[in-house]
Amino acid sequence: MRRIIRAWNKASLIKRILIGILLGALFGIFSPQFSGIGLLGDLFVGGLKAIAPILVFFLVANALSQHQKGKTTNIKTVILLYLLGTFAAALVDVFMSFLFPIQITLSNTNTEVSSPDGIGQVVSNLLLNLVDNPLNAIIQANYIGILSWAIVFGIAMREASSHSKDLLKTMSDVVSKIVGWIINLAPFGILGLVFQTISNQGIASLANYGILLVLLLGTMLLVALVINPLIAFLFMRRNPYPLVLKCLRVSGVTAFFTRSSAANIPVNMKLCEELGLNPDTYSVSIPLGSTINMSGAAITINILTLAAVNSLGITVDFASAFVLSIIAAISACGASGIAGGSLLLIPIACSLFGISNDLAIQVVAVGFVIGVVQDSCETALNSSTNVLFTAVAEYANQKP
Repeated sequence: MRRIIRAWNKASLIKRILIGILLGALFGIFSPQFSGIGLLGDLFVGGLKAIAPILVFFLVANALSQHQKGKTTNIKTVILLYLLGTFAAALVDVFMSFLFPIQITLSNTNTEVSSPDGIGQVVSNLLLNLVDNPLNAIIQANYIGILSWAIVFGIAMREASSHSKDLLKTMSDVVSKIVGWIINLAPFGILGLVFQTISNQGIASLANYGILLVLLLGTMLLVALVINPLIAFLFMRRNPYPLVLKCLRVSGVTAFFTRSSAANIPVNMKLCEELGLNPDTYSVSIPLGSTINMSGAAITINILTLAAVNSLGITVDFASAFVLSIIAAISACGASGIAGGSLLLIPIACSLFGISNDLAIQVVAVGFVIGVVQDSCETALNSSTNVLFTAVAEYANQKP
């Protein structure tokens, strides 16, 4: 038993996660009655979600409080990459929808959802979240509010004594240590998550929407393996694929199963540390990316909207598609601040083509049907891109 434990501890986290995936799949297929196994997944995700808001606050506040004039950070470049990547993804999925037009069956549905009334409400929600009560922001995991107050607190702490700054740094280190312990439990958590997905959902419910799902996943793969590497190459001027694949392997795998960019923040922080990136940059850029870097959400919004357009026989010209891409990119930045994520922003895009809210909500219902796979892949793309663009910004600004 000791040999097994030693071998387990020596194995890389990725290998242990793969073992967890395999065991979870086997239990889900052959022993779906053992529902207690799924509790491991709930505990793992619950632990990450519980610690992530505290981690974000202390990391961002500490990074800003320790910042000195003359120190180099790459936040501006990272934000540019986030916005460029999201808009590029929105454009790509428009072209994919034109190349492979698909239709979906729209009928009455009992699915009850509450979607925003328009892009103005999305922007309003974002602004209101900025000034949320800081304690409430942490309790409710409002990362936009957490970021805004952490920035204010961190800047104010620049004027504090060195002892106060040391205390803040100690708190940041302590929270990071706790996060490390939780991440080491990832193989067991992912075992439970895989078991839950296979034993409860299966793949039968996806059969009727297979073509739509293939288009969604194919577009996400295109963005992850072609568009993002191209953007990275343009900024770094070197082969981006070793970095791209590592981000997908480490960040994308865990995000796929947790289905939460917020829960994956600690994983991304650890990966940035392993890559040797500047803590002053990634302690801000990673939490920020979980709110505004939403290329996967833009893909979901556009493809489902254009599927509805095709189903209703509406003609779409390039100008309308371009405007749709802008709306999808802006809406996607607000996806994390709205319950239900990207799917509930589809009615905004549908309204551009005069599609009624009743029909738009049916499209949202279709999204929920395929959400088991779609949401996992969307989160994996969003989360892995956070680390990728943070690294690209730093490497691009390094002197040759």
